[in-house]
Amino acid sequence: MSGPLAGLRVVEMPGLGPTPHACMMLADLGADVVRLRRPGPEPAGPDGVVDADAGLYRSRRSVDADLKDPADLARIREMISRADVLVEGFRPGVMEKLGLGPEICATAPHLIYARMTGWGQDGDRALSAGHDINYLAVTGLLEAMGPAGRAPVPPLSLVGDFGGGSMLLVVGVLAALRERERSGRGQVIDAAMVDGAGLLAQLQWSWKTAGRWTSRDEGNLLDGSAPFYATYRCADGKFVAVGALEEKFWRNLVETLDLGDLPDRWDRSAWPVISAALAARFGTRTRDEWAVTFDAVDACVTPVLDFDEAVTDPVAVRRGSHVRVGGAIQAAPAPRFSRTELPAPSASTSADLGEIVDEWAAPETEPA
Repeated sequence: MSGPLAGLRVVEMPGLGPTPHACMMLADLGADVVRLRRPGPEPAGPDGVVDADAGLYRSRRSVDADLKDPADLARIREMISRADVLVEGFRPGVMEKLGLGPEICATAPHLIYARMTGWGQDGDRALSAGHDINYLAVTGLLEAMGPAGRAPVPPLSLVGDFGGGSMLLVVGVLAALRERERSGRGQVIDAAMVDGAGLLAQLQWSWKTAGRWTSRDEGNLLDGSAPFYATYRCADGKFVAVGALEEKFWRNLVETLDLGDLPDRWDRSAWPVISAALAARFGTRTRDEWAVTFDAVDACVTPVLDFDEAVTDPVAVRRGSHVRVGGAIQAAPAPRFSRTELPAPSASTSADLGEIVDEWAAPETEPA
């Protein structure tokens, strides 16, 4: 086993979205992650597609575990007691009903008990269902997403579920591991997507305080309203992305487009006029023609690629940004380390619950 987290043992309770994503990242970094799954076929998603999330289960072993079976629960409890980290994403109270709540830390004081929820472990919404869009809605983020005059645009599931969810959970686990080196003790981590999403918006909170962020009706930087930070349709129906925030990039953009008589770009009332001028100019050539032009110009202009095109992008190819796992294209593990080689990602493999318990009970694999 290689990677900076080699030797770390993680138990992953059944879950969707941010918990398997967090455990995927821990496994990518070399941790020995064992994923518990309910016996039987994987459940279909709301659209009826089965195994759509399989790419999140890479690089770890999966074991069937019946959480209603006392024998399986006993094995799970023993496995957890020998793990370094437990990751669970049930609604508050579920783990306690299973007899696997934080009280298990009394017999495993080294355990880092990482809990992932939408709303936190307590409070008015703690037991309510929610999705990424809901967590963004109540933190102010969703209202801020999308250009002025249009409905807010949900950013896939990237901000609540993953940026504010799984990434926050992994940060918590790594911080708790560091603290355990000093204290010798684990602790419980309460990671809530509503907290993480709000934390990601700290720049916007700072801009609001400074007067840079205004009402939605006026439009703002980074929300698609500013003509120098937006996308434009080209002659072939594809798009380019313009991120010319700084003055030197803006000058290079305007000169390359041969648009010399534009209003002051910091006058928000002029943004529709400037946007129309840029849109008309970009509409005269194809996306790839503009890409060739701006390859030689430092103006923060890039082609908007789809997923298939992104795989062949020269920068992605050089960096090895994509890998094939079980024949499927996936994002490569990251970040990269100067001394520690990350393990090659692999498809999830099946294992037996009893065998895992026996393996982890062996003296030579006792927790560090």
